[in-house]
Amino acid sequence: MGDYHDTITVAVPSERLFAYLADVQNLPAYLPRLTSARPHDGDKVTVTAHIDPADAPEQDVTGEAWIHVIEDGRSLEWGAPGPHDYRGRLHVDDDGHGTCRLTVELHTETAEGQQIDHGLNEALTGIKDAVERAES
Repeated sequence: MGDYHDTITVAVPSERLFAYLADVQNLPAYLPRLTSARPHDGDKVTVTAHIDPADAPEQDVTGEAWIHVIEDGRSLEWGAPGPHDYRGRLHVDDDGHGTCRLTVELHTETAEGQQIDHGLNEALTGIKDAVERAES
């Protein structure tokens, strides 16, 4: 089992960051392997990712996930069905200076340590870069 978390400061107001993250169609802008995210049927999302696994040919894979947007408290929760019990939560906190803090927590039954830490850092940096670029 693996539980992971990380935080980053983003140079936009918290409302702006939360609105950006709550729009699931923005997922491919900050998650490098995702090529599409299509919301449907309430909280369901169909995502497509381009992957290059070590033991198989490079390919596109499509899967289902769910995302709950929690306006009160500026949080999102998400997960994907399957054997790895993959789920997470993010929370946006206002700094009061036109910047905010984004905290992400992940849980998965696959404890891949450094690979997940790297992916989490990559996602946070991608969010920061995408939303700050969109703001300017």
